[in-house]
Amino acid sequence: MTINKDKNIEKSARLSVAPMMDWTDRHCRYLHRLLSKEVLLYTEMVTSPALVRGGAMHLLDFNDEEHPVALQLGGSDPAELAAAAKLCEERGYDEVNLNCGCPSDRVQSGTFGAVLMRSPGVVADCVKAMQDAVSVEVTVKCRIGVDDQDPEVVLPDFIEKVAATGCKRITIHARKAWLQGLSPKENRDIPPLDYDLVHRMKAQFPDLHISINGGITTLAEAQDHLARGLDGVMIGRAAYHQPADVLCQADPLIYGTGQATDPVDVVRQMLPYIELHVSGGGKLGQVTRHMLGLFAGNPGARQWRRILSENAHKPGMGPELVEEALAALPVAA
Repeated sequence: MTINKDKNIEKSARLSVAPMMDWTDRHCRYLHRLLSKEVLLYTEMVTSPALVRGGAMHLLDFNDEEHPVALQLGGSDPAELAAAAKLCEERGYDEVNLNCGCPSDRVQSGTFGAVLMRSPGVVADCVKAMQDAVSVEVTVKCRIGVDDQDPEVVLPDFIEKVAATGCKRITIHARKAWLQGLSPKENRDIPPLDYDLVHRMKAQFPDLHISINGGITTLAEAQDHLARGLDGVMIGRAAYHQPADVLCQADPLIYGTGQATDPVDVVRQMLPYIELHVSGGGKLGQVTRHMLGLFAGNPGARQWRRILSENAHKPGMGPELVEEALAALPVAA
């Protein structure tokens, strides 16, 4: 596979796969990179205390083939975030992103994530410290507000303070986060989407690269937001659960380059990776759990999922099980 290390990160950000806890690990990202050479991939959120105080450097592991790839950090201490960003840069990431949108209790207890929407000055201090520590781009992902905040008031103020640091790229999840009363899962669905507000922010801050996130499930929707003037679109759950639908045609449709990929070919390209992972002591299911939705909506998809989900955890399973599941698909015949 050709490594896209030198790609223009801003161009790549026209379409990105959202950072998703427990989902966008390095196996998932390797699969997504085979589906699209162009999209920007994000890691799961990694906390700065885990890296700087805990020494959990394994959380930075990734494959060179994943480029362009960004690491998302969680934290609220400028010095600690700067040290963590330096570790990310040294490991070879193309971008460091600060999480100002996650509403989970664990994140709130650490005074970071969505709770930072209440403290734009702190966010600006964090971003500036990170920028001073690294040469890679430092970006921010945020919500439109939290709890009883008025997004029309707080979001422009938040963006203005962050942009004053020299930060050029912000991704906005077009929902509020409710820090009390809603679970993280409910926070992804219940607060209403306000896409128009994000578009107004682009009009108000024309020099910023602004991406939109939240509830977007198709390339057609992504193209519409881009045509209306936004610089980028970030897709989360749809890119994970129906990766072929979102990513196979992303390169020609979003970037005007390359050809659509074939998920059957991608599965075959995954086999050497799976063999290497299993022979190194890894478990087959650690990889194949991210592949279950590859053929969603196609004949044989249920059989594909069943073979993998029922057997991948068994001892001794390897790429031959994936070949067996592939053989059950009419499209692979």
